[in-house]
Amino acid sequence: MANYVDGFVIPVPKNKIAAYLSTAKKGAKIWREHGALDYKECVGDDLSVKFGLPFPKGIRAKSGETVVFSYIVFKSRAHRDKVNAKVMKDPRLAAMCDPNDMPFDCNRMLYGGFKVIVS
Repeated sequence: MANYVDGFVIPVPKNKIAAYLSTAKKGAKIWREHGALDYKECVGDDLSVKFGLPFPKGIRAKSGETVVFSYIVFKSRAHRDKVNAKVMKDPRLAAMCDPNDMPFDCNRMLYGGFKVIVS
């Protein structure tokens, strides 16, 4: 049973979704190989909601951008820390993270670790 999740919200230019998908598939493989229990990347589909704060407004998406919501599942925070330490040392990740060739603006990515309270 999973007890910890890393969550991400990322504004991605619509014309870079294909490039983002390629990067995401590689990332999923790397995280799973190092022990993540699950890895999901979800692109916005119904973002014009009339209640709450819509993701595009909350992340200040610009014209031509959509929102990607992603999460990685771990056994515990300690497990997350162990997996992420391995991932950060993986040369495949470094090769994917050229700041001049990213399909999104890393400085606008929202990120956090979450304890699972209902499953």
